Amino acid sequence: MADKARRVAVISLGGTIAMTQADSGATPTLSADDLIAAVPGLAETGIDVEVRDFRRLPGASLAFSDLLELAIMVETLAVDGVVVTQGTDTIEETAYLLDLVTSSDTPIVVTGAMRNASMAGADGPANVLAAIRVAASTEVLGMGCMVVFAEEIHSARWARKTHATSPMAFTSYPGPIGYVAEDRVRITARPSTSPAINPRDTTLPARTAIFTVGLGDDGTLLPVLGDHVDGLVVAAFGAGHVPMTCVDALGDLAKRKPVVLTTRTGSGPVLRQTYGFPGSESDLLGRGLISGSTLDPIKARILLQLLLMTSADRDQIAEAFSSVP
Repeated sequence: MADKARRVAVISLGGTIAMTQADSGATPTLSADDLIAAVPGLAETGIDVEVRDFRRLPGASLAFSDLLELAIMVETLAVDGVVVTQGTDTIEETAYLLDLVTSSDTPIVVTGAMRNASMAGADGPANVLAAIRVAASTEVLGMGCMVVFAEEIHSARWARKTHATSPMAFTSYPGPIGYVAEDRVRITARPSTSPAINPRDTTLPARTAIFTVGLGDDGTLLPVLGDHVDGLVVAAFGAGHVPMTCVDALGDLAKRKPVVLTTRTGSGPVLRQTYGFPGSESDLLGRGLISGSTLDPIKARILLQLLLMTSADRDQIAEAFSSVP
C-alpha cells in the first residue's frame, strides 16, 4: 500500500469513462468528482486525491492546444503523482505528448474506459483505482508518462490501442513495463527517456499528416497532400518500403519539407541499409527522408508536430528522431 502521505491529482478530460447513456447515445456528462465517487476501495488505499475538471470532450475532439495547456498545468501541481482520465481514442497520443513535454520525475498516468458508466461491467472504476495506485507509487518515479489499463502498465513510448471495443484494448511492444496485483505496483522494465520539448516553446502553427502506403499506390496524392502540410509521416510497408511509383514524389517532397519514414506495422525499426531496391529504406533515406526509428506512425507524428511548433529545422528534426532508441 502506498504511503498515506502520498497525494495524487486526478484530472478529467472527458471520454467514455465520463459518459452516460442518453437517447442519442453515450455522451460525456460525469465530472472528475463523479468518477472518483464511483471508485470502490479508494479510501482504503490511504492516498489523498484531489480532482480537477479540465475538459469534458470525446477523446477524438481533443487538440494539441488542450494537451499543451494540460502539460503546463501538470508541471505546476504540488502532488506526488498525476492521473489523467480521457477517451481511449487518443490515449496513445496524449500519453506520448505528455511524455515529451513534461520533465519532472512526478509520475503521470493516463487511463480511461472502454465501457461507459451505464454499461454492465464498466471498467472505468477499476482503471482509475489502478492508475491512482501507480501514480502514487515511488516505484515509478522518473519513468515519465504511462498508460494504465486492465491493471497493466505500459510506457507511453510503446502504448497502442489495438482493439475497437475490448476492455483489453491497450497493448505495447515489447510488452507492459509492469502491472498492478494485490494492490501492489510491480515494475518489470524501465523505459529509456524520450526527447524533451518545452511546451511553452510550442507557439507556431503547424499542420502534419500521416500518409499510409497501400498496395498499388502510385503516389498521385503525395504532391497534393504535400501542398497542405508542414511535415509528413509516411507509414510504409515492412521495415520502410514503398512502391517504386511513389519514390519520385516522396523524394521531391523531402526536398521541401520534413518527411519522416515509419513502418505501418506499428512496431519494430525502420531499417537503414538492408534493402537496396527503388522504394527501399536505403533508397528513401538517401533521397532525404528522415528515419522514424522505432516510433510508430502515430507517435512519429506527435514528435514531428511538436518540433515544427518550436520552429525546429530539418537538421534539428532529424537529430531528435535519431535520439529515439
